[in-house]
Amino acid sequence: MKKIINTIFGLSLLSVLLLTSCGSASQGSDRRPVVLASTTFLADIARNVAGDRLTVESLLPIGADPHAYQPTPQDAAKVADSKVLIVNGMDYEHFIEPLLENAGGTRMIVTASEGLEARHMEEHAGEAGAGEGHVHEAGNPHMWLDPNLVIHYVENIRDGLIAFDPEGEAVYRSNAEAYITQLKALDTWIVEQVSQIPAERKLLVTNHKSLGYFAERYGFTIAGTVIESFSSGASPSAGQMADLIAQIKASGAPAIFLDASDNEALARQIAAETGVRVVTDLHLESLTDGAPAATYIDMMKHNVTLIVNALK
Repeated sequence: MKKIINTIFGLSLLSVLLLTSCGSASQGSDRRPVVLASTTFLADIARNVAGDRLTVESLLPIGADPHAYQPTPQDAAKVADSKVLIVNGMDYEHFIEPLLENAGGTRMIVTASEGLEARHMEEHAGEAGAGEGHVHEAGNPHMWLDPNLVIHYVENIRDGLIAFDPEGEAVYRSNAEAYITQLKALDTWIVEQVSQIPAERKLLVTNHKSLGYFAERYGFTIAGTVIESFSSGASPSAGQMADLIAQIKASGAPAIFLDASDNEALARQIAAETGVRVVTDLHLESLTDGAPAATYIDMMKHNVTLIVNALK
């Protein structure tokens, strides 16, 4: 199964076209074709490109953790009905694999991260079924936490929508250009905000390895992670917990940053041992229904504001 899905996710644009039905966005004026994105933030990014020509929906609901999500029969129906499916890629959407296998029909699959090179590092034990001491190489899929990499997402989504609906090319190109301008402005804003943090305090401790691209872009050091994995579904060993406590004490990191969906128990235990603050309301994997993270740009501004306020 994994081989089949990986093949689908790695399709070139030409190969993707072979999966596409012959319809376009101009067919059926009473019902726009459905573009389905795997996550809420990808759906928001895609809406900025699609504009009014297509209906863009998120497969995952607001607040869902993609690492732990269990698909429903309704999800299977959404995938089956979709004309275009937008995924992050880099093994982020394991929950979609059985849905794709059983969906039937044909659809275009656009991998937003295609063409980008993942940060690879060792992941340790803690995944279900993995024994203590198990280590494997994994790629960090959380590229959307660097807005500059999201520009590449936008370009891939734009090209996919043009391939699906050539008549809308001018609209998709114009919308993508306008949104890229907003992403560049967001990057400038983040640089200005994080400049308030003294260099010696630009230290991030997170629940799992989600902020690597963000840290690399904006000059932070990852001082430790509660879970030594790119997935929040893993769990640390007692030895890893002890190591993290020692790392925090040695680095002087002031805070542990958690996604709103993360279990706080381990972070609170570590905070009790180290005296650091726990910041619990980041939104790294999902948008919110209204404020504070109603859009991808809102999400990033909210996260940056929390990080800056905790560290400056």
